[in-house]
Formats: sequence, C-alpha cells, structure tokens
Amino acid sequence: MKRSFSKTLAVFAAGTLMTSAVLAQDVTGAGASFPAPVYAKWAEAYKAATGKSVNYQSIGSSGGIKQIKANTVDFGATDAPMDGAEVAKEGLVQFPAVMGGVVAIYNLDGVASGTLKLDGAVLADIFMGGITKWNDAKIAALNPGVKLPSRTITVAHRADGSGTTSVFTEYLSIVSKPFADKVGTGKAVKWPADASVGGKGNAGVAANVQKIRGSIGYVEYAYAKANKLPVVLLKNHDGQYVAPDADTFAAAAAGANWAKAPGMALSLNNQPGAKSWPITTATFILMHKQPKDATKSKEALAFFDWAFKSGGKLADELDYVAMPQAATDYIRKSVWTQIKR
Repeated sequence: MKRSFSKTLAVFAAGTLMTSAVLAQDVTGAGASFPAPVYAKWAEAYKAATGKSVNYQSIGSSGGIKQIKANTVDFGATDAPMDGAEVAKEGLVQFPAVMGGVVAIYNLDGVASGTLKLDGAVLADIFMGGITKWNDAKIAALNPGVKLPSRTITVAHRADGSGTTSVFTEYLSIVSKPFADKVGTGKAVKWPADASVGGKGNAGVAANVQKIRGSIGYVEYAYAKANKLPVVLLKNHDGQYVAPDADTFAAAAAGANWAKAPGMALSLNNQPGAKSWPITTATFILMHKQPKDATKSKEALAFFDWAFKSGGKLADELDYVAMPQAATDYIRKSVWTQIKR
C-alpha cells in the first residue's frame, strides 16, 4: 500500500524513516526537520528504484550538526549552514540538497488562508510580543475589510535547536532592527512574548498552532500543507504581497551564486524580485572528508546523486525547489571530490 504524505510525515515526527529490521544496513542521517518530508519521499522512491535504504532522524539542525561532528551518522543536515571556516576546521564538506520556504501559519476563526497580510515589521512585532491582540491597529491597517477578532495572540515557536528558527529569526532581524536588538538570530532564541508555546520540530509547531485558537507560528511550507493550516501572505523586498509556493521560492533563489560562498553557506532571505518569497532557504548536508565508514559515505552520495537527477518532480509535488543543474554540477565536481571513497 502506498504510504500517504501525512503518514510519511508522522513517521518523521517519530524520528525514523525505515523499519528497524533493515536499520543496521541503512545509510544513516540526522538533523533538520525542515526537509524531512522531501527526504521521506526521496528515500521511499530510492528504495523502490535501488533496493537500498536511507534512515533519517528528524531531530533538528543543532542535533544534526552535533551528530555529524561526533561521527555517529553518515550525514548531518542543517537549515542554518555552518560557517565555511568551521566546516573546514571540522574536516567536513557542506552542500545544499534542496530549497524551500519558511511560512507563518495561524489559527484564527473566520480568517481564511491567503487573506491575512503582514509585512516584516509587523510580523517581527508579533513575535517580539509587542503586538498581543489580533485586532491591533497595525494588523488592521494591513488588512482592510478583514474582520479581526479581539483575541490574544499566542506565539508558537520551536523548543529545540532549529535551523528553521535560525532562518526565521535572520529574516526578522533583517527587516526589523528592534527584533535584531531584542531577540537576534539563532537556532535557539529567547522568545519574549508573554503568550507563547514551544514545540519540538516543525511538526510540533504545526500541532500547537492546529490546537491553539489565536496562535501564530512558523514552519516549513510542507508542514502547513500537510496540516491544512492557513498561511500568511508576506510583503517582500520589492513591496509585493506574495503567497508561498514553489514558484516564489524559486524566484528568491534565482540569483544565487552557490560557488561563491565559502562552504556554499548562502542565505536566500529577503531577496529582491517582485515574485520572491521573503523567507526562503536551502537546507544543507554535512559529511566528513575522511568518513568512518567509506562504504556508507559512498552510498549516501549515491542517494543524493539520485535525488539531484531524479528527485526534482517529488520535490516539486511538496513545494520544495530542486537545486539547479549548475549547482549540482559544482557539488559533484568541487565538493564530493573532497570525500575519501
């Protein structure tokens, strides 16, 4: 029986991709929950095509970095790329695997998905706790004609070290100096809103928004779609209100020069372009140049090579954006060649 997307996502929330019976023979990876849905789809298709399994634990970007440094997995995954100098110091290589968008989701009676508009400054003020009611004048000014209730806003955020949080807080820090000064950027930050709740992984944030009326949170777009949660339209760099989807994520990534950035650590936040989604990111893979198990490392590269060649349609179905060929050619020639095989 074909696994449904919702069931696949639930598997990742439980922290495993394949059955324990084959775990000993699997290539293993761990880290960011942001790409977990597409990694699940890729691994399922890869298993069908090759008979080989990939076990990925969705434990957050901080956990992925910790595990690859400790050499307990064959690859680590993070949405917040490691600095190029640190990548070199740790004897690692880093490359982007796929791109997607972070979106603001909400639970507000009578306000349908795609009808609520926010700009970066107002979004930042909400997550700082400066705006505490949905009918605040600043929100109302951006949403004429929308009936906004006098309900307390509950901020739903990540409780674990998260690349999604790093991407989201970087964006808010770019568009709001008060946010940059008060909260700042990081995988884990102190959220100052009085009404707030933490959740583990993107799935945990989505679950909290789903059950708490008046809440707002941030997740990778696939989690919003899977849970049928309303998404905010955001005002982008060029002053246009845009909806999140594969096209607006791709527009934000159109000018990316991956080869130029040390460790390929490139930010796609707040990119220019009328169609660009303002909170767009790649998610990254970390591997050792001198792997503990060269055979498994080689198999991990075979999986990502297959994903680059054959996984684009699956990524698109989940509204991720496949890496362009110029980037994947560079990864094969200049990054993977540094790994002992």
